[in-house]
Amino acid sequence: MNRVWVAIIKSFAGFFVCALGITMTINANLGLAPWDVFHQGIGSLLGITIGRANILVGLSLVILNHIMGERIGWGTLFNMIFVGIFIDFLMLNGLVPKFNGFIPNFIMMLLGVFTLGVGSYLYIDVGLGSGPRDGLMVALVKRTNRSVGLVRGTLELMAVIFGYMLGGHTGVGTLVMAITGGYLTQLAFKVARFNVKEVEHRFIDDDIKFIKEKIRSKPSSEVEADGEGED
Repeated sequence: MNRVWVAIIKSFAGFFVCALGITMTINANLGLAPWDVFHQGIGSLLGITIGRANILVGLSLVILNHIMGERIGWGTLFNMIFVGIFIDFLMLNGLVPKFNGFIPNFIMMLLGVFTLGVGSYLYIDVGLGSGPRDGLMVALVKRTNRSVGLVRGTLELMAVIFGYMLGGHTGVGTLVMAITGGYLTQLAFKVARFNVKEVEHRFIDDDIKFIKEKIRSKPSSEVEADGEGED
């Protein structure tokens, strides 16, 4: 039971740190990260906050990932919901500062990307599934047999294009984050001595199967107990 609580706490800490990193990149005001351009565009179209748009896009991607055969973890669903909630909490309450000047904003943007990497490590290390956007990337890599870099780059380019068309904010920071995002995430993983390839994920269907097996095995054990009582 203690392991379960540790996993839950670590997961939610990761979601909050991810939201903190995203909010830092937004408040840097040098252009949003590729997916956040799309989230802001959706938010502008529907008249909702960027956090709620994050949740809506995440839900759509979870459904798409499931259709494409990707397994869904509890961490995937919680990521979809709570990262967006935490973004709104941080932004609406003004908990992340804003700076004047290019240099401090540029530094905060890079720190935000690194912070996002730390948050990714925290929740992925628990092994309850990856986020909706990473799940889509994995599904497309499997289906197209293309490299992770090409698929990720294509997805982010499409997110920027459609997000910009819907009113999302782009700038020099968008380009910088698209180029450095992978490297800064890898740096965060290296600092934490975390190898994502060593993580064994547990998915929702694993828990459903476990519960079904428990239900099926219970009657038989009760029957054996009744038989021993009659002897």
